[in-house]
Amino acid sequence: MAKRSEEQFNEDTWRVFRIMSEFVEGFETMSRLGPGVSIFGSARTPRNDPYYRKARQLARMLCERNFAIITGGGPGIMEAANRGAHDVGGTGVGLNISLPHEQKANPYADIQMDFRYFFVRLVMFVKYAWGFVCFPGGFGTLHEFFNSMTLIQTGKAQQFPVILFGRSYWRGLSDWMDRKMLHNSYRKIDPRDMGLFHVTDSLRETVDILERARECRQAGGPCPDSMKPTAEGTLPGLPARVYFRPNGRK
Repeated sequence: MAKRSEEQFNEDTWRVFRIMSEFVEGFETMSRLGPGVSIFGSARTPRNDPYYRKARQLARMLCERNFAIITGGGPGIMEAANRGAHDVGGTGVGLNISLPHEQKANPYADIQMDFRYFFVRLVMFVKYAWGFVCFPGGFGTLHEFFNSMTLIQTGKAQQFPVILFGRSYWRGLSDWMDRKMLHNSYRKIDPRDMGLFHVTDSLRETVDILERARECRQAGGPCPDSMKPTAEGTLPGLPARVYFRPNGRK
């Protein structure tokens, strides 16, 4: 048992260096990007799907307004967004994830990175994006959406636009949040939390929201230290503390 514990410790130590290397490479690559928009959505979206065409068109429109496009690097909606950036000579980033059943990177991203750890990849989406657009997707898209809600709601990130594109797809989730999480007998969120995201079918409205947010961000003056993002792209919050029980355990 002691031998296994030592082996586990050694494995975890080396894992720290792998995690560190992914952060360093990500920071060095993404820091030169400029204003970016993370576009999420299902890898299972076929090329003849209307949402594929809309994601491609949205990426074109954003690149024409000097936004970079950041995706998960795979097929479906991710490919559509990188392809739209490629169409107009814009900058498209693909942050691919290594999976047991390998996700094949799409060929349209100008900047491609491979990640072993989902949480490192998620930091890159948040830190270097000035807004999120979520097209219809599965668990991964929901993860990215609710992660943004958590960061903004808890004050760990300055509020940035989070847009759910496709009313027919997202209306059920939005209605459930309003009916169950906000109202009824549960009351798990605040009424203001329903304003942290926007649901739309309009490409023009999506672009306008992102452009206004960029203008506000660029016009902002110096902020106090408590509002300056950390290296991970979140706000610092209270200092972390580690408590030990009398027997030495945490």
